Amino acid sequence: MNILLLENIHSTAKEKLEEQGFKVDLLTYSPAPEELSSLLAKYQAVGIRSKTKLTKDILDKNKHLLAVGCFCIGTNQVDLEAAKVNGTAVFNAPHSNTRSVAELVIAEMVALSRQLGDRNSMAHEGKWLKSAVGANEIRGKNLGIIGYGHIGSQVSVLAESFGLNVLFYDVTKKLSLGNAKSVSTLKELLSISDFVTLHVPETPETKDMITSEELSQMKKGSYLINASRGSVVVIADLVAALKSEHIKGCAVDVFPKEPASNEEMFTSPLQGLKNVILTPHIGGSTEEAQVAIAEEVSDSLDKFLKVGSSAGAVNFPIVDIGKHGSAKRIVNVHENKPGVLGEINSIISAAGANIDAQFLATDDKIGYLVIDVHADHVDGLSQSIVKLDSNIITRVV
Repeated sequence: MNILLLENIHSTAKEKLEEQGFKVDLLTYSPAPEELSSLLAKYQAVGIRSKTKLTKDILDKNKHLLAVGCFCIGTNQVDLEAAKVNGTAVFNAPHSNTRSVAELVIAEMVALSRQLGDRNSMAHEGKWLKSAVGANEIRGKNLGIIGYGHIGSQVSVLAESFGLNVLFYDVTKKLSLGNAKSVSTLKELLSISDFVTLHVPETPETKDMITSEELSQMKKGSYLINASRGSVVVIADLVAALKSEHIKGCAVDVFPKEPASNEEMFTSPLQGLKNVILTPHIGGSTEEAQVAIAEEVSDSLDKFLKVGSSAGAVNFPIVDIGKHGSAKRIVNVHENKPGVLGEINSIISAAGANIDAQFLATDDKIGYLVIDVHADHVDGLSQSIVKLDSNIITRVV
């Protein structure tokens, strides 16, 4: 099978997939939609990061795609529903860059509290501002975490070791780690936190979550850190809060509009403001994280394409299975409607084949079926299943 990796995904991914027998091409950039759609025609799977948008239009033009690997945490750059109904499984790396993002957030809290960005710039300009005015330790301060998932909870653990009092708010009930305390409302968290850090996914509910209203609810002189998604904070409102000095500083790693490549210029209304740290979406950009992501997503793609295991897919029913023995394995994605399993089993029975094992999982749209059979003509069985009206994708692994 041929796999295309985009956006300069770490070379570890290419190496691991090639070791497993795949033919892999690696591009350093994110192609424009027209080029991308044309490129995908000769590949069975594609690996992307956050810049490449796999829209419904692109996916519908490439229904042969078996899998998409998002070499990052987020999957909002992929139309998951369109991928699912086309039989394309989507995988990501929800854990691999957790530590890298968490460390950056802790570093930014210290940097903001000590005005390190401004002091560094002044020193480079030859200005010597040796003063304790406005510089504080973070020990003993309140950290408010919005979104207590993998990254938020890791920030919580690291923050406690710095002596911070940790509070968190999440829309679902989460188990507190260490001495962290859950608060019942976002308003309560904002009102008592000296630092507020955002760790939420990009959803309709989180879009424009932080506006002038929420910023006004924050403590005067507090700090905001956003290393989640660019759509979560209304930048114009944040600029106003910074200029009025209600917010003492901020660190932003993600933006509503980001350059498509390192060659494109970046502009933001936040540029030039006092005690503002701007970073180019590098929360998970460490060598350690990129290697871990490359390994995690490559593993998922390998198991899905060669074994049929959909474990880790974000848009597919989960069938978590290991390698098959002497039996041949048929993998089928079908529309979830009554009678499909009976039809497939009838085809196998009529061929005189013996079913060794059968695994089925469904959701509201599709069924994912893996069948181990003993048959001389497994390709013929597969071709018969393909002819069913319910069939989306059928293949032999």
